[in-house]
Amino acid sequence: MDANQIEVKRYSDVDLAKFRAIIDERITKARSQMDFFKAQISEIGDNEDSKFKNLSDSTTASDAERLYDLASRQRRLIQHLENAKLRIHNKVYGICRETGKLISKERLMAVPHATLSIEAKQRK
Repeated sequence: MDANQIEVKRYSDVDLAKFRAIIDERITKARSQMDFFKAQISEIGDNEDSKFKNLSDSTTASDAERLYDLASRQRRLIQHLENAKLRIHNKVYGICRETGKLISKERLMAVPHATLSIEAKQRK
């Protein structure tokens, strides 16, 4: 096998450090958004004199439910990103769990917690 045919098995430590920085930034943003949604939920539920006082109970409940769903989504995203950081620590980040090949850098830049390559994702 010549040097041009050697398949890369994992990303370099330099690449992993770059991905970690991207993930840390995304975690910070996701936590900030989750905190915002929680504050809004608290305001709806706890403050009778709030701007929501004149809204019907069903409107307030549906707003609270929507905010709760958004906060839950952010919580799941944070967990996925934290799991990606563990994969970086274990030096298995960016390896497709279906094919065992490297996930493209472009995909990881867009979805840093991805565990499937585009090829594997399309098969599902």
